[in-house]
Amino acid sequence: MRFGRLDLNLLVALDALLSEKSVSLAADRLCLSQSATSSALGRLREYFADDLLVVKGRNMILTTRAEELIEPVRAVLEQIRTTISVAPAFDPMTADRQVRIMASDYSTQVLLAEALSEFERDAPQMRFEIQPMNDFPIEALERGYIDLLLTIDYAISADHPSLILFEDDYVVVGWEGNPAMQGPMTKEVYFELGHVTARFGKARVPAFDDWFVRRQKQQRRVEVVAPTFLSISGLVINTNRIATIHRRLAEQVVQNMPLIMREIPFDFPPIREALQWHLSNSNDRALRWIVERLQLIAARKVDEPGNVVAFAAQRIDRDALEVEYRMNHPQPPR
Repeated sequence: MRFGRLDLNLLVALDALLSEKSVSLAADRLCLSQSATSSALGRLREYFADDLLVVKGRNMILTTRAEELIEPVRAVLEQIRTTISVAPAFDPMTADRQVRIMASDYSTQVLLAEALSEFERDAPQMRFEIQPMNDFPIEALERGYIDLLLTIDYAISADHPSLILFEDDYVVVGWEGNPAMQGPMTKEVYFELGHVTARFGKARVPAFDDWFVRRQKQQRRVEVVAPTFLSISGLVINTNRIATIHRRLAEQVVQNMPLIMREIPFDFPPIREALQWHLSNSNDRALRWIVERLQLIAARKVDEPGNVVAFAAQRIDRDALEVEYRMNHPQPPR
């Protein structure tokens, strides 16, 4: 929310920075990364046309303008806490609330479906709307169109709190009548066969597997582009095409379709699914309850046999991969 040119969410960051006189300590207090807190400080400096915190020796000190802001900012936040933010105790059994979650059909299938069945029992009055992934999920979160964002950790924002829920890797699936699926998958066969993949939104954003394989020296031949992850499996049946999909999803579809699952014959990084919410909702008790429950359900599923088997992923630099992914998937300017 903005008042004039000031993003009111920055007042919380300003209070922490003025109190701690340290970006790192303020980041810990806000449960944000140092880079996100530094970004907030940059925006505050721009708004107030003042450095606010300056380095002196080995420490940071407040400018005169920053000293003047300490009590007014604290008073404003305290007034908000005592008049608006004070909420009654949260009781999931009686809570009447709609929660909007943006998630892929993959995340919905392997996590949210089970979670929502439990929520029906434990929070019977709560309602949920699952929105498909669009081209700019962070913008949807910041504009208040959604309450929670469930996506890969490469795609979340450093400006808002988040939580890693689970890790998953990839496998190859193909029709049981496909001769290439009768033995172990080799790299040569993988790149000789036609492939099915998924792309999303108006910009036709590629799925992570599609984006990663494009980085290989040898390119695969994509013959079918699907609109969803769940539609991929049916599109390889009765063909000699194959698809690269998440292991958790593959384990479900091979039980119900004439499909075979094989390991990917080269280094392929696992993905990590993260849950993110807006900084201003950190004290929303209903959302916190949902986040904690999703974390418990995700942890429980990790213990199930055969869920995730990382395939030589340690040879891939995740940090470098994240930088490259973010460069290829820019968010709109804010």
